[in-house]
Amino acid sequence: MQQAYIGIVFTLVFGIFVAGAFLGISHLASVRRPTPVKLSAYESGIDPLGDTRQRFSVKFYIVAILFIVFDIETIFFLPWASVFRELGLFGLIEMFVFVLVLAAGLAYAWKKGALEWD
Repeated sequence: MQQAYIGIVFTLVFGIFVAGAFLGISHLASVRRPTPVKLSAYESGIDPLGDTRQRFSVKFYIVAILFIVFDIETIFFLPWASVFRELGLFGLIEMFVFVLVLAAGLAYAWKKGALEWD
């Protein structure tokens, strides 16, 4: 059973090593010449306006949470699709129920106006 995870562990360790090596090489090879222009805040080419501690609307957070929920939903589709034939009709019904619950949540959020930007 543990031999099945050796490939995953190797890939994880290799990925961490490569990411660390790239970060280290870019840190050593970079040229640092800080200027006031480089150290200033940058927001899409526009000078920042107002205080950075301004309050955001609750709708912003609701949309962010909905995005995370539906993003996680798509993550569940990959393992289900990889064993779809083994699960058979039972797996298809379970995924249909899963998508139905999420669709009900989306319909509720839509009805409440969580996706409307004023």
